[in-house]
Amino acid sequence: MSEQMLFGLASIIVLGILAQWLAWRIHLPSILLLLVFGMLAGPALGILHPDELFGNLLFPLVSVSVAIILFEGGLSLRLDELRQIGRTVRNLITIGILVTWVLAALGAHVIAGVDWAPAVLLGAILVVSGPTVIIPLLRHIRPSGNVGAIVKWEGIVNDPVGAVLAVLVFEAMISRGMGEGTWQVVSGVFQAVFFGVIFGIVGAVAIILLLKRYLIPDFLQNPVSLMVVITAYVGSNAIQGESGLVAVTVMGIILANQRYVSIHHIVEFKENLRVLLISSLFVILAARLTGEQLALFDAVNWLFVAFLIVIVRPVAVALSTRGSSLNWKERLFVAWMAPRGIVAAAVASVFAIELSDLGLHNCECLVPLTFQVIIGTVALYGLTAPFLARYLKLSTPDPQGVLFAGAPPWVRSIAALLREQGFPVVLVDTNWGNITAARTEGLTAYYADILSENLMHDIHLDGIGRILAMTPNDEVNALSALHFVDIFGRSEVYQLSPVKKSSAERRAFVPQHLRGRYLFDEAATYASLTGRFRAGAGVKKSHLSEEYTYEQFRERYGDSAIPMFIITEAKKLHVCSADGPPDPKTGDVLISIVDDPDAGDETPAEKARHHKNHDENKGGSS
Repeated sequence: MSEQMLFGLASIIVLGILAQWLAWRIHLPSILLLLVFGMLAGPALGILHPDELFGNLLFPLVSVSVAIILFEGGLSLRLDELRQIGRTVRNLITIGILVTWVLAALGAHVIAGVDWAPAVLLGAILVVSGPTVIIPLLRHIRPSGNVGAIVKWEGIVNDPVGAVLAVLVFEAMISRGMGEGTWQVVSGVFQAVFFGVIFGIVGAVAIILLLKRYLIPDFLQNPVSLMVVITAYVGSNAIQGESGLVAVTVMGIILANQRYVSIHHIVEFKENLRVLLISSLFVILAARLTGEQLALFDAVNWLFVAFLIVIVRPVAVALSTRGSSLNWKERLFVAWMAPRGIVAAAVASVFAIELSDLGLHNCECLVPLTFQVIIGTVALYGLTAPFLARYLKLSTPDPQGVLFAGAPPWVRSIAALLREQGFPVVLVDTNWGNITAARTEGLTAYYADILSENLMHDIHLDGIGRILAMTPNDEVNALSALHFVDIFGRSEVYQLSPVKKSSAERRAFVPQHLRGRYLFDEAATYASLTGRFRAGAGVKKSHLSEEYTYEQFRERYGDSAIPMFIITEAKKLHVCSADGPPDPKTGDVLISIVDDPDAGDETPAEKARHHKNHDENKGGSS
């Protein structure tokens, strides 16, 4: 028996992480593969039986996991974003939820043939969105303007609101009398919000005080914060059902917006934990589906899914965004982003068991219909939203721009040349003189600390796909690269080499996982590059061709030339790094640092014709 349990637990983890990795490799929403893997392991092959494996602990574990996921979502919400989008978000989590509830219940009854009572409950379940799907999608799409923040806020906040609504509707279903049930829903919503906010505030204040007064050691900070989250969730739920989800979301929002202690390590821990929890939960819940439930995946139910996508969501968004500053493109994008996720699956699964235990019939469709909605919405929105955002010009596919940390004169010259080639550039510096000069030169520049927690919310990174940390402080460069790993990915964060005597000392200066990739060459430190530019070196643009190859460029400028960027014929920007020698091809444009930037690049034929006055020639591709 113990071996079977170990096999079951290992299967969940292996299938979940494998699905996440495979989804990353083939660029699909991970939830799709998680559901497929779960259904294959459960009803299809029968190798995973979650009810037997966990018994009565299954849904308490699911509930706590969902609470942790929503807490992590709350940590990504910034209150300053509400200055511009607050009204729209408020409407989406009030008017939008009400419209979605009513229309979804109506559609479930008329289209899918669900009885009125379970149809109303299903409508309440389906008002929740899916932050577990939306947040990864937004990181991939990176939409411009306010639409990303609107969708993120809606997706995270309406999950606890929708879960509370579903619980209250369920309690009204099993109560007697329409009037009593309606009053129970209305009063329950206010109680859930009240107690959720109270417990959320208390939990957040507890974490802040513990960290601010150094009452817990570093190695216990993450476990203690997790303990407080679970305590607040369980305590709030004990007073009012599902108000714990409100509590943990409020906790996350407060911690994300306070300025008393740093929570970066907590955020990183919760993000890693979220991936593991989502991977496991979707496999577990999908594996619980039975063959009979899968048989209910029919064409009529797909018609109901289409009704939610084509009618319900656009109507809810249209009514919620009336009078807002959003243009039609932004409204269309918001209307095309409502995938359902783990909260809908978990709530539907819990209610199906409780309704069955109460002897209520005609409720067996709740779980398969909810999963069909999850699969349909995740597949459609996940596969089409990136293309829609690009079509509407709300996002930049494969952003090629550069964020520069530091703006001394020679960095500005590099940024100016990249801008001339059509690449967006943004410079950040704490030196007002550098910022003023950059703005005078027409560059986008911000006076700010590159390590500021608010920086990513205060500057516009539309079209920016990488960071180059080029400040005189090696530690700041390393921390800057680390600060932006979550946004650009580890392969697109770069920093200048630190000042050390040998390559081994440079590598030992900061471990690989705590720094960016070294720029250009290991000898290219801030001091060495500053000295070269003061001595007359400059930035050079060279067009490579069959007549003028990279080898001939090397012959012309010698080993002292430092290749920095390669621009391909497809207008892709590649940053040269110390990882390996550059490999430019014919047709590429090479941008480099050379000692004589005014000298022109000459073909062999030109060189033969003008060898007498070669040193005076100023033509070429400069």
